[in-house]
Amino acid sequence: MKVGVIVALLGLLSLGMTVMAQSPALVDYGVCTYEAGQPVTQACLDKMTAAPKPALEPVPLDGTTLGSYSFWRVGPNAINTYDGPGGGVSGQIPQGFNLVNATDTSNPDWLQIQGGQWISRADARLIEASFFSGVLLPEGWDQSFAWVLDTTGIYASLRPGEEGSAESGYLTRRYDMVNIFAEAYDSEGWRWYMIGPNQWLKQTFVAKVQPAPHPPDMDGNPISGRWMAADLYEQTLIAYEDDKPVFATLISTGLDGTETEEGLYPIWARVATDPMSGSTGAPNAYSLQTVPWVMYFNESESLHGTYWHDFFGYRRSRGCVNLSISDARWVFDWTAQSQPNANGEVVNYVYVFSSGVYGVAPGKADEVG
Repeated sequence: MKVGVIVALLGLLSLGMTVMAQSPALVDYGVCTYEAGQPVTQACLDKMTAAPKPALEPVPLDGTTLGSYSFWRVGPNAINTYDGPGGGVSGQIPQGFNLVNATDTSNPDWLQIQGGQWISRADARLIEASFFSGVLLPEGWDQSFAWVLDTTGIYASLRPGEEGSAESGYLTRRYDMVNIFAEAYDSEGWRWYMIGPNQWLKQTFVAKVQPAPHPPDMDGNPISGRWMAADLYEQTLIAYEDDKPVFATLISTGLDGTETEEGLYPIWARVATDPMSGSTGAPNAYSLQTVPWVMYFNESESLHGTYWHDFFGYRRSRGCVNLSISDARWVFDWTAQSQPNANGEVVNYVYVFSSGVYGVAPGKADEVG
C-alpha cells in the first residue's frame, strides 16, 4: 500500500497571502504492504531483518550548555530574594512558573542567581535538563521511522488493534527509535504501525517522522534555502535544505489556548540566550532566566532550547516550539550558516502545519467540526 500525498491549504498570514503547499509523496512501504489475515511476505521479513532499527546519527550533545548552567525551579508561590546568604530582603520573585539560573551553588543553604540576588535552597528545586537529541537524515532517506513516546513501558501487540503481548518480544522505552514497515487502522480509526515481525504499536504511543508539505514563497515557488517544518500533529520537526531533509527531532508546541500558529514565517531574530516571561501577576504567570538558543519567527513565538521539561513529542508550551537544548544548539548553528538568496538576504523559514487533527483518530478526522 502506498501512503497518500498530504496537501495542506494554510492561510499564511505572515506572508499576507493564501497559498497551496506543494507536498512530496510520502514513503512507500513497498514489500511490506499489510493485509489483514495474510502472513507477512518473505521479502518484508527480509527487509525487517536487514534494518530492525533506524541507523541514524544523533546530533552532538551541547555539553557546554548542559554542563555550565544550573537551572532551578522556584514557586509556584512567591519567594523573597536577598542581598546575601542570610542577608536582607532585596526583592521578590512573584508567584508563577519561575526558573532561575544559579551562578553560585557553593553555599549549602543558599543560591546566588543570575542578576546577583540570593535565594534560599529551601525555596528551589534543581532541574535536570533533557539529554535527548534528534538525528541527521542521510542522503536519499526513504524509511519511515518514529520515536517512542510512551513512558510506562508497554509490550508491542502481535496484531493491529490488540492488547500488548510479551510474546511480541518488544517492550517500549521512552525515546527509542523504531522503523515503520507497514500500517493499518483499527475500528476506532487509529493508525497502527508495524515495527517488526509480529510487533505493532498504536500511533498514540509514537511520533512518526514523515516528509512535510513544501510551502511556496511569495511568488508561488517552493521556498529554497534552509527551512524547518514543525508538524503540530506528530510533534516533530524536520529541517530542510531546499527539498532535502537533513535533520529530524521531537518538539513540544503550544497547548490549548496558547496554540502555536500555523503559517510560514521567516526567523526575524536569533539570540544565544534570552529571558522569557509573561502574564505577570496572573495564576499562569511565568518567568524563565537564560533560555538558550532562541530563534524568533512569529512575533514572540520562537524555537528555543528547553530545560524545564523532558516531554518532547507532547504539547507543553505557551506557543513556542520547544526543542531540547542540544537540538536547539544544532538548529541555531545550522541556520547561522545559511547562504544569501538571490536578493542577497539570509532568510531561514519556519513552516508550522498540522498533518492531522491533534488528539483525533485519522479515521475520524472528517467528523470533527
